This record gives sequence, C-alpha cells and structure tokens, in this order.
Amino acid sequence: MAYDIDEQEQLESLKAWWAKYGNVILGVAAIVLLAAAAWNGWQWYQRNQAANAMVHFEALEKAVQEGDMSRVKDASGTILEKYARSGYAPRAALLAAQAYRKAGDAKSARAQLQWVVDRGGDEALAAVARLRLAGLLLDEKNYDEALGVLASQPPAAFAALYADRRGDVLAGQGKRDEARKSYEEALAKLDPATDLRSSIQLKLDALGGA
Repeated sequence: MAYDIDEQEQLESLKAWWAKYGNVILGVAAIVLLAAAAWNGWQWYQRNQAANAMVHFEALEKAVQEGDMSRVKDASGTILEKYARSGYAPRAALLAAQAYRKAGDAKSARAQLQWVVDRGGDEALAAVARLRLAGLLLDEKNYDEALGVLASQPPAAFAALYADRRGDVLAGQGKRDEARKSYEEALAKLDPATDLRSSIQLKLDALGGA
C-alpha cells in the first residue's frame, strides 16, 4: 500500500515517538496491571481471612455459651494468632475475657483485654476493654493501676462511663471527695434518660453527695 508524503512523515514521526517512549509506556502499563492483580489478590485474601475468622468466632461463641474453657482458649487463640488483623479479633478477645472472668481466671481475662487495648485497632472496643480491665483491677484492689488504665482520653460516648468507673476506684481508695467529683462528672455527662443515672446517684448519695 502506497503512502503519500504527509502520511509517510506521520509514520516516521510515530515510529520515532514510539522508539523514544514505547518502553516507558509498556513499563507503566505493566506496573498498572501488576498493581491491579496485587489489589485483587489482596482483596481475595482479606475476604478469605474474614470468612475463616468468622468460623472460629462462631466456634468461640458456642464454647462460651457451653462454658467449655478449653475450646474458648483454642478458638480465641486461633483468632488472635492467625486472624489478628480481622475485625473479629478484638471482639473475640472481649468475649474470651468475659468467659475467663466468669470462670474465675482473672489473669487470662486481663491478658485478653490488654490485647484489645494494645492491638485491637478499634477505638470504641479499646475503650470497652479499658473499662473492663479497670473493673478487674478494682476487684483486685489494684487501684493505682486501674486509674492508670482510665487515664487515657476516651471517646466522647464513653466519658461518663470512665468517670463512673474512676469514681468506683477512688471510692475503693477511700478518697471520698475525689470519688464524689467523678460521680458528679459522670452524672453531668450522662443522658438524662439512661438507667445508669440511678445507680450512680446511689453511689453518690452513699458518699454524702447532693
């Protein structure tokens, strides 16, 4: 097929342009394709991990319901070791901690709660873990450590609960005035309709508060 002079010049220009930039374009295209493949592979891996974690979480729930602490330990351990980055991990640790506490194993319960605080990656669940951990330490009369656990700034939704728990610890230490202030802070931050207000008010009244 014959080309006129203009077409030949255009072809020569295209060949020169491709010679200069062709390798770059192919390299960029390869990177894009590899990135897309890697992203799809990662998405599949995440879905697979979540599905497997869910199976073990359901086994954990059943073990907790049946009070089988051996299976609780196995299921929660598997989730925290193999699926630590899944959303099931902090929930499994909280659930296992609850079972351990009910079984009288405070040490294991503390370890599970501390895992959520340190590695859970969910601010709200970490706040729940701190509250429960402070409660365990309060039961053990480990007041200073309990106050240390509650020292971090909680999410706004947990501010009243933290103040209430801090009041419990301070009352346990015999620091009545400080405990009273914490209970008053909790009442000030609580929704007027919540049932927890009456419980806090009873504790405040026991300290001689208004």
